[in-house]
Amino acid sequence: MYKIQTLNAISPKGLNRLPTDKYSVSDNQSDADAILLRSFKLHDYPFSNNLLAVGRAGSGTNNVPTVKLSERGVVVFNAPGANANAVKELVIAGMLMGCRNIGPAMNFVNGLKGSDEEMHVAVEAGKKQFGGFELPGKTLGVVGLGAIGVKIANAARSLGMNVIGYDPTITIERAWQLDSDVEAAPNIDTLLAQSDFITFHVPLIDSTRNLISTESLSKLKDGVVLLNFARDGIVNDSAVLAGLESGKVYAYVCDFPSNVLRTNPRVISLPHLGASTREAEENCAIMVADQVRDYLENGNITNSVNLPNVKLPRAGLARISLVNQNNPDMLGKISHVMGQAGINIKHMLNDSKGDMAYTLMDVDSVVADDTLAALAAIPGVLKVRLL
Repeated sequence: MYKIQTLNAISPKGLNRLPTDKYSVSDNQSDADAILLRSFKLHDYPFSNNLLAVGRAGSGTNNVPTVKLSERGVVVFNAPGANANAVKELVIAGMLMGCRNIGPAMNFVNGLKGSDEEMHVAVEAGKKQFGGFELPGKTLGVVGLGAIGVKIANAARSLGMNVIGYDPTITIERAWQLDSDVEAAPNIDTLLAQSDFITFHVPLIDSTRNLISTESLSKLKDGVVLLNFARDGIVNDSAVLAGLESGKVYAYVCDFPSNVLRTNPRVISLPHLGASTREAEENCAIMVADQVRDYLENGNITNSVNLPNVKLPRAGLARISLVNQNNPDMLGKISHVMGQAGINIKHMLNDSKGDMAYTLMDVDSVVADDTLAALAAIPGVLKVRLL
């Protein structure tokens, strides 16, 4: 029986993927084999030695101590793309709210007083100050062309916009999904200079922090609409305020409210709604539950942030799963232990990701405990399982 601890409310549609005859799921589970969570901050959480996997029901993993878990041989999963449509729709809505002055116009109407006739007169007199502009023919700059960025780029093209994208790490899979008319920017400065709208879809790391800063403001077109539904810190609030005052920034639409911007009439701040749809929560829960289950039962890895994707059809009598540091001659040492035990390896698949590596082996004979202990004793081996 596998023990699964939930540290946030996980959609039942995801938890139902874990059959009750094999899984015990609870928010109060000691010695859990796996943890499922959404926004729970895991950095100071006490992990048991039994922990094998952490599944984040969402794309970002800023709340998960990936390095610490890697050192323990724990696989960290996420759900890239499961919430992409939800974020895409909100970004499109944000562009329309920004260019059509929806926020200031609503505030204007909500501040009206008097009879209906008096309000109608005030509306006709005041509406000209909220005149905006349309999307077709304007250029959208998309920073980050992962699952979300690609969907937004393609949707913007269907709305008649020109689209320029920047992502030096774009995958072949995402490149194939991208509309052929999306232009590739050679660098971030080119994208900033050419865009009427700019949307960010990158993780918050050192290289993406303050992409919009006081310095980068000078590179923008006048009157640009900025959208940040990725991570707080990618856009510097003080720089945006300066851009709004100077006219460099026409409007700012984001998912991260702050006191610096909260009262500015040209800022629309939402309460972190990017993936807050029923469908997105269900999709994320289903994806991460399936991935964790496949790892626990079969050793297969899909969508891990710290280990490579490794998927091997089962063959042979037994399967060994091995997580290790990506050190030289690890495969030789592993094969030596197996040979010493007289065990024939029927199938083996090995891959690495950064400092981490992973091996799946199907073997033709019973694997004794002392063989597993010998594998675990190899310097750099972090976790060994018999499946």
